[in-house]
Amino acid sequence: MVQSFDIYTEHFGLTERPFSLVPDPSFLFWSPAHQRAFVMLEYGFISRAPITLITGEIGAGKTTLVHHLLGMLDDNVQVGFVTNAHGDRGELLRWVLMALSQPAPPEATYVDLFARFQEFLIAEYSAGRRVILIFDEAQNLSRESLEELRMFTNINSGKDELLQLVLIGQPELRDTIRRPDMVQFAQRVTASTHLPAMDAQNVSAYIRHRLTVAGARRAIFSEAACARIQKATAGVPRLVNQLCDLAMVYAYAAGEVDIDEALIDQVLADGTFFAGGASVPAAVDPPASGNITPVPINPNIRTGEGR
Repeated sequence: MVQSFDIYTEHFGLTERPFSLVPDPSFLFWSPAHQRAFVMLEYGFISRAPITLITGEIGAGKTTLVHHLLGMLDDNVQVGFVTNAHGDRGELLRWVLMALSQPAPPEATYVDLFARFQEFLIAEYSAGRRVILIFDEAQNLSRESLEELRMFTNINSGKDELLQLVLIGQPELRDTIRRPDMVQFAQRVTASTHLPAMDAQNVSAYIRHRLTVAGARRAIFSEAACARIQKATAGVPRLVNQLCDLAMVYAYAAGEVDIDEALIDQVLADGTFFAGGASVPAAVDPPASGNITPVPINPNIRTGEGR
């Protein structure tokens, strides 16, 4: 059976697939915006900020940054990672306890769950450990859930915070927190950053960086191709990865080792690239000649077992 992850790596002289959609801190590209965001993350952690807020478009690299920070923490930090929590405040508390590897039996009342949560925080504090709760896709949290999280940050021991929250979400999360009825929550946000999309220069550097990490010893994408990719994706890293990955498959199928603007246009014209509802320009401008040369099939493509 064809192993899709290795379909073109040998063809391009790579050691691994450079444009995976899975967040991988080893591929983290330090654009100026990412450097600022990471410094703010560190500041939130070091200053024991009750709530740290990270926003950005889908696929901007928010979760990758957080995973990079988590990889730097020592054993005296207990981290709970919650993704797509939903439901009322009792269900939210169950998500939190499960993320911290604490029991949350279905028959337990909210009072029971909260008491268990508070006891856990106090026990960790007494043992010299810090507790950080990270909520990914936090834009999906209701106002009631956000208010519940604010109440969690009121659990303290004298002057010390027992819990830190990191909220990762799309730009609408920031809009929600700025509402007049969220003033108390906003006042607890003491570290905040926003990751914008990349411009053409950063997209080109980003593509080169990921290829280098994956073992490339030369430029594979031309500058014109990089510029076309930035235009088609609006500089959103996840979309850049998706389009670059497809372009490499196309080049492999054609037996090509270089990727130019014409090949990117071919991918866009074929409709194989989906922006997923993101605010990006039209897939491809109509070619002046009215035709785009089809990509030929590489006769050396191997299928079947062992690939």
